[in-house]
Amino acid sequence: MDAPARLRMNRTALFPVGLLALCTVPLAFAAPWTPILLLIPLAVAVWVLRVGVDISDDGLTVRSLVGERRVPWGEVAGIRVAPRGELWLVTTGGTEVRMPVVRARDLPRLAAVSGGRIDVPQPPA
Repeated sequence: MDAPARLRMNRTALFPVGLLALCTVPLAFAAPWTPILLLIPLAVAVWVLRVGVDISDDGLTVRSLVGERRVPWGEVAGIRVAPRGELWLVTTGGTEVRMPVVRARDLPRLAAVSGGRIDVPQPPA
């Protein structure tokens, strides 16, 4: 793998963010302090563009709005699927890291881009 594989939110999610920004403009100029309301759609747009998981030969990098956590492949114990379909990266140290944007339905894609380091169990027959 040369460049890391990036699992991000679909960019079509920016369309409702644009509508939110458009609806915020009239309120933003209603009073001298209200232009700060324009930061809400900006923060949501940054969240859509930044949050996700990067998978490289070295390991996984889980990115949130303001931070990131790097987990080398040697520290990956497995993946836990939460009841609502969220995925949690389980480390050998016993900690768990929530993998934003990636859901249980994305497990085959996650396994494919991991180069076989993450295995997807077959459903029982």
